Amino acid sequence: MTLRRALLGGTFDPPHIGHLAIAQAAWEQLGVDIVTFLPAGQPWQKSNEREVSPAAVRCEMVVAAIEGIPYFEIDRREAEREGPTYTWDTIASFDGDDVVLVLGADSAARVDTWYRSRELVERTKIAVVGRPGTRGADVEAVLGPDVRWLDMPSLDLSSTDLRRLVARGYAGRFLIPDAVREVIAGHGLYSDETQQ
Repeated sequence: MTLRRALLGGTFDPPHIGHLAIAQAAWEQLGVDIVTFLPAGQPWQKSNEREVSPAAVRCEMVVAAIEGIPYFEIDRREAEREGPTYTWDTIASFDGDDVVLVLGADSAARVDTWYRSRELVERTKIAVVGRPGTRGADVEAVLGPDVRWLDMPSLDLSSTDLRRLVARGYAGRFLIPDAVREVIAGHGLYSDETQQ
């Protein structure tokens, strides 16, 4: 039996309510059996930006965020892969599944900069979540006019902003799941400038 799967990839540093809301919208609107969270291993497009938290810790945060939700799961194949991770390789590794890739509009508008982007767009179903500051026309210029948009409220929330707030002493309650905040505190994350 073919498994219908939505893939939600990202750094998840940290995972927050925006990620969970997107995953829920994907599950409800795409007719999938499961939403798979894919924490990146070494996200090659972020290699010059900042020090990313260790993959094992980011996976621990995702597990904490999705605990108890039977149609959410974590897949560690990117996090455990050596070297840079590419979406094309990951999609191909889910051979046999009916896969929909879920992207924020900001990422979707840059898909043409990704490894094997043309094949990815031609062979993969993609669902897009609107993001403030990214025009639908920019996304459609890359993905084509038949983009599947997820219908959900706009949440202008980023892990970058949350890391900065945590560094300034804000606990992130209601924006970061309590179980994730416990992992952040337990590992002393985001107090170092290189992690922001």
